Amino acid sequence: MDTHKEVIFVLLNEFADWEGAFIASSLHSGIEPGRAKYTVKTLSLTKAPVVSIGGFKVLPDYDIHTIPDEYAGLVLIGGMSWFTPEAQLLVPLVEDAIANSKLVAGICNASVFLGMHGFLNQVKHTSNTLEYLKQYAGENYTGEAGYINEQAVRDGNIVTANGTGYLEFCREILYALDADIPEKIEDNYLFSKVGLCELIKQRGE
Repeated sequence: MDTHKEVIFVLLNEFADWEGAFIASSLHSGIEPGRAKYTVKTLSLTKAPVVSIGGFKVLPDYDIHTIPDEYAGLVLIGGMSWFTPEAQLLVPLVEDAIANSKLVAGICNASVFLGMHGFLNQVKHTSNTLEYLKQYAGENYTGEAGYINEQAVRDGNIVTANGTGYLEFCREILYALDADIPEKIEDNYLFSKVGLCELIKQRGE
C-alpha cells in the first residue's frame, strides 16, 4: 500500500459529516472515474468508532499512535470536539505535517484549533469570522493581519474554511494536492455549487 498518496481525515466525535463529503469522494474516487490520485483514510484519537453529528458511525483506520510516517496530508473536519482537552493530543501530528510540507486543512472549528495553537499566525487564512476566531483561539492567535473574509483560503499547504465553505474547501484542497487539471477542479466545484440545471443554462446546452 502506497501511504504517500493517503489523505487522512481527522474525525472527532460529533464531527460535521457534510464538511468532508465532497472532498472525500473527489479524492478517493477521482473527479472522473479512473483518475483518482489519492486514497482516503480516517484517523481519530483512538481506533474506537466515532459518530458524526448526523449519526454516521466511522471506524477509524488510524489513531494517533499508528498514523504512517508518509502520507499526503491531513484534513481536519469540524465539530465542537476541537475545543476539548483531548483534541490537544493532535497538536504534534499537525506540527509534524507542517514541518514536512504536507497538506494541513481545517474547516469550521478545526480552523479555530489551528489558530489556537499558532499554526495560522504566518499564513493567510479564514475561519468562522475573525471575531469568532479571536474569541475562541485565544492569545496564541496573533495572525489577524493574515485573515481573509472568504469561504476558503489556501496559502501554500495550509487550507482553511468557514463552516459553510465546504465546497470551496474542497476546491482549494484539490488544488493544493494537484488532484486534477484546473478545468476539471473548477467544473467539479461549479457542478455542486450552482447545480446541474443552472450549469446547463450557463453553458447554453
